[in-house]
Amino acid sequence: MASVFPGRFTAQAHDEFVVFLIGMRFNKPWKVNRWWPVFTAMPRMLRVLGQHPELGCLGYQQWFGRTTLLLQYWRDFGSLDRFARDKDLPHLEPWRQFNRAIRDSGDVGIWHETYQVRAGEYEAIYGNMPMFGLAAATEHVPVGRKGQAAAARIGASEVDEPVVDPY
Repeated sequence: MASVFPGRFTAQAHDEFVVFLIGMRFNKPWKVNRWWPVFTAMPRMLRVLGQHPELGCLGYQQWFGRTTLLLQYWRDFGSLDRFARDKDLPHLEPWRQFNRAIRDSGDVGIWHETYQVRAGEYEAIYGNMPMFGLAAATEHVPVGRKGQAAAARIGASEVDEPVVDPY
């Protein structure tokens, strides 16, 4: 079990980064032969990303349900795009297979959202949590280093007045 860090922490990213959300949805769960190839392609991709940090993936977390969610942090969009398009990496061929086999059938859904975040234009808080999210992908620091209030941490206010007393 992951260690809980008592108190309030935040993430410190010194450069821009990319947040990439990706997942699938079991539209027809009984059609295992349709969604299984999609479902099993991602662990191979994550293994390669974990073994090769030079590809630019800073970290990820995932959740499972009828709609799955994989949250990834990338060094930059170029790294993410290269991973998606490189024929020698494990994304392009499964993507092509999905399009040939499933594309518009409605059996399984896929989705992703990509956000480019400029340096300093983000805010995060983790209270009594294990290292998580952006802080796990970048630097996990005590909240006081960036500000007690969300507005101060994101640079929207020079005044650092939290809504409630920080614990």
